Amino acid sequence: MTDATVRAKLLGLPGSLRSNSNSLAVLRGLQNALPAGVSMDIRDLRLPLYDQDIDNPDAPAEVHALRQAIAEADGVVIVTPEYNYGMPGVLKNALDWASRPYGKSALIGKPVLVISNSPAFTGGVRAHQQVNDTLLALPAKLTAGPQVVIGSVADKIKDGKLADEAVLKFSLGAIDRMLAAK
Repeated sequence: MTDATVRAKLLGLPGSLRSNSNSLAVLRGLQNALPAGVSMDIRDLRLPLYDQDIDNPDAPAEVHALRQAIAEADGVVIVTPEYNYGMPGVLKNALDWASRPYGKSALIGKPVLVISNSPAFTGGVRAHQQVNDTLLALPAKLTAGPQVVIGSVADKIKDGKLADEAVLKFSLGAIDRMLAAK
């Protein structure tokens, strides 16, 4: 796919740092199933802890790269696990960095789809709500419609990618809603 054929560029953010995380597998499965004309770059969230003392023009390069990637994306797809009934610290930290500078964040008005997952049947709904609350505070443009929560996620992954056709179809429908609302 060349840039000339891309009508939408998405940014995928996995809420886990683990190299074989379920969140990363969900993003990889979606990345492979996107329709022609839609691409997704998946970004690692290894960032220093948010510290306002270093949040200036000389902030770490990986912070500038995250902010730039968000600014250039037509939409952001966040896939998060649930840790101890909440959103992982790595994701909250990335959203804190991305929320700056105050009033000028690249997430303001940016279409965002949140997908949660869990080995449990609940699919990470508590983490999902926390991510939504944080995004509403920015204010990002949350995708309306049914939330995408993936329970028993390990059963839906094959070869490091989301492979469950029903979940892929449902998730792609949510991506379509996000892109239609941009």
